[in-house]
Amino acid sequence: MLLLLFLRPNLMFCFYPVYSNSLLDYLVNSRWEEERYTDGSKWKFLEHKGPVFAPPYEPLPSQVKFFYDGKHMKLRPEAEEVATFFAKMLDHEYTSKDIFRKNFFKDWRKEMSAEEKTKLTDLKKCDFTEMSDYFKAQSEARKAMSKDAKLKIKEENERLLQLYGFCIMDNHRERIANFRIEPPGLFRGRGDHPKMGMLKRRIRPKDIIVNCSKDSKHPEPPPGTKWKEVRHDNKVTWLVSWTENIQGSIKYIMLNPSSRIKGEKDWQKYETARQLKKCVDRIRTQYREDWKSKEMRIRQRAVALYFIDKLALRAGNEKEEGETADTVGCCSLRVEHIKLYPENDGQEFVVEFDFLGKDSIRYYNKVPVEKRVFKNLQLFMENKDTDDDLFDRLNTSVLNKHLQELMDGLTAKVFRTYNASITLQQQLKQLTSAEENLPAKILSYNRANRAVAILCNHQRAPPKTFEKSMQNLQLRLTCVFEYFLTSKADAKVRRDEKSKKKKAVERTEEQLMKLEVQATDREENKQIALGTSKLNYLDPRISVAWCKKWSIPVEKIYNKTQREKFAWAIDMAEDDFEF
Repeated sequence: MLLLLFLRPNLMFCFYPVYSNSLLDYLVNSRWEEERYTDGSKWKFLEHKGPVFAPPYEPLPSQVKFFYDGKHMKLRPEAEEVATFFAKMLDHEYTSKDIFRKNFFKDWRKEMSAEEKTKLTDLKKCDFTEMSDYFKAQSEARKAMSKDAKLKIKEENERLLQLYGFCIMDNHRERIANFRIEPPGLFRGRGDHPKMGMLKRRIRPKDIIVNCSKDSKHPEPPPGTKWKEVRHDNKVTWLVSWTENIQGSIKYIMLNPSSRIKGEKDWQKYETARQLKKCVDRIRTQYREDWKSKEMRIRQRAVALYFIDKLALRAGNEKEEGETADTVGCCSLRVEHIKLYPENDGQEFVVEFDFLGKDSIRYYNKVPVEKRVFKNLQLFMENKDTDDDLFDRLNTSVLNKHLQELMDGLTAKVFRTYNASITLQQQLKQLTSAEENLPAKILSYNRANRAVAILCNHQRAPPKTFEKSMQNLQLRLTCVFEYFLTSKADAKVRRDEKSKKKKAVERTEEQLMKLEVQATDREENKQIALGTSKLNYLDPRISVAWCKKWSIPVEKIYNKTQREKFAWAIDMAEDDFEF
């Protein structure tokens, strides 16, 4: 069978379910040892079934009514569908924001008939209450489903997964990450995004570009439709692509993070960051020397590189085509984005940053800088208006060209990955103590991760349920503490059962400590997103090595999806790994 698989890789799809465990282990583990293509190819054979499209819109039942200015109004299906998107979010803070409401109403009107446009002129007069109540009732009904009904849904999802959720790439059956096309809805964005509330249009087969090998069985579009294009580009790893209408950006269906290609790309990314570790001191010495250069362009480049290194700033100029949000990075900072504060009689020099970064997330930071950096910034700002570029003789292309000269493969993002990973490793060494119990060690890990998230400006809004969940946790803490005191007192009185009571007290004390650690961790994480840095900027071998050193189960740090993504690191890293 193994010989057949190498001769006809598409046969794996047929035989995969009946593999023995030993054969499966061989196929999985051998992926990392296979010879790589040297001509830029990512694969020789690629076959898949294409995407699963969002189901068509089902009109609301006749008893669910929409009202305008107090009167019932029947909407045509196209307009009604868009109205349901708003109704589903009626209790969310988004629908109270002016920019969200303005964008929604503008796009909604595009889906209305001429008659509807004439009548519907004011969003404030629209009553979505019955629609909203209907969807809430549906949600509750789904929660109250019988086990049999839930099982049928689960079985259907599994059927679709087996049919569409895997592809054959060369000798392997690989899992696909996102084989379902996102349904239409309203764009939310992050931070104060200027396009929030706009309509994300339904993606149809005519929007889809399919990528597969010529000798594969090509995916079939739904009956009566055609793909936009079928390509055979083995220099890329995406299977399906389309262009979304909000930002005009290209979206992809890719392999699951646990796939060989994704794992290899991850490994290479972190190895490049480790290479920077070997020459970062030389680079830092050089850009400090460049602060004194006679050429303004070199000074600007050196100061920008200092900020990218010290503050993990993005390079900038990373907007998608058509994006209108006033977001900037280091190279595109304007004079208005910084303020200079000479403090303590000139002994300390402070720069205040305040701008919108990627995804319209505000970056605010007040940091001490070296005197020569401060003086250079004063020079760069001379005779400039607030909306002038701070680094007017620098752009990302110039910066990246310089970085390539410093080290092969070096980009601003490599600095970000390096500084994030080295920070985690240093913080773990400082914060972890052998005397700590398991919950305390995990708290130390999260605190180390939090230091990285703060460095990278990975913020989030506090969860809506935060206060309630904290109240519940505090209530549990109070109950356990009272029980602990009672048990301790009881253990003193009943000396005949002292040993037994002592163990009960110890268990309660351990539970109390665990809850206290959990409460601390939850409070500290309220506005910090730990997941982004953990998935994208932290070498997973650091975390795996830490787990192995302190006998921490890896599943306490990484969930199932993350363990699949970092399978290569879990297999590879020893407890003495150093980034």
